[in-house]
Amino acid sequence: MPSGTAGRKGKAMKQLTIISGKGGTGKTTITAAFALLARRKVMADCDVDAADLHLLLNPELRQTVEFYGGRSPVVDQEKCTRCGICTDLCRFDAIKDGVVDLVSCDHCGLCVYGCPEDAITMRENHSGSWFVSETAYGLLVHARLGIGEENSGKLVTAVRKKASEIAENEGLDLVIIDGPPGVGCPVMASVAGVDMILSISEPTLSGMHDLNRVLDLAGHFKIPARVCINKFDINPEITAEIERECRDKGVEVVSKLPFDRCVVDSLVMRKTVIQHPCGEFTSRIRDMWERIEADLS
Repeated sequence: MPSGTAGRKGKAMKQLTIISGKGGTGKTTITAAFALLARRKVMADCDVDAADLHLLLNPELRQTVEFYGGRSPVVDQEKCTRCGICTDLCRFDAIKDGVVDLVSCDHCGLCVYGCPEDAITMRENHSGSWFVSETAYGLLVHARLGIGEENSGKLVTAVRKKASEIAENEGLDLVIIDGPPGVGCPVMASVAGVDMILSISEPTLSGMHDLNRVLDLAGHFKIPARVCINKFDINPEITAEIERECRDKGVEVVSKLPFDRCVVDSLVMRKTVIQHPCGEFTSRIRDMWERIEADLS
């Protein structure tokens, strides 16, 4: 659902997506902290390939919906004459004697069009599930993609749509989206139409490279972006370079978070850094949230 949906007393509902060009930058840690700091919001975990926000928010399941995405070929054995045309057509060697190897199959559907007996059809897969859960800090919409399943972009869209519906129906002001890493289809599905992107980076060469990809993506969709540099003190030189690049692109660095072993300890206890405060790290997250909240208002 696009941004601008009416929230409380006609106030426009905002959507914030937190992403990173790679995994392991602290994106979910920061999202979970925001979940405790923000008011009148619903959370959406759109990292459906490896959802873990629920591990910190301890949700109680309220609704489960099965998700069907993608299609696979199914052979009607009574119609199949074992002519071998589908085997000749398949460049992945995924079908032989009317038997489909779904591991090798690319699900392209060429065998369906090539079968002279119309013995092969494409049927939707049960690819996973999405859930609505209640936490002590508000409702959480999250999902689980099946092992080896694709089309996670569609599942991301389903999660976002439900979160937006909840916010609209309950008059909430904000949807906080924990996005997937990278810049592929699931990320595009998690940022399209949102009001702001917060990109979590880290001071490494790969982190800087991936941040540039994220900022290019935000620029393509014309979405305002902010940057947080996590563990900034492990490499001050690259941190300074990231700041320079952000200035050149006109993107604000809203926070620089220090490395702190306490953060790891809090995660081991399945607590956010707000519940298990980590000194300067927690203080800077609070300050960052106030800046982002002001920009969204």
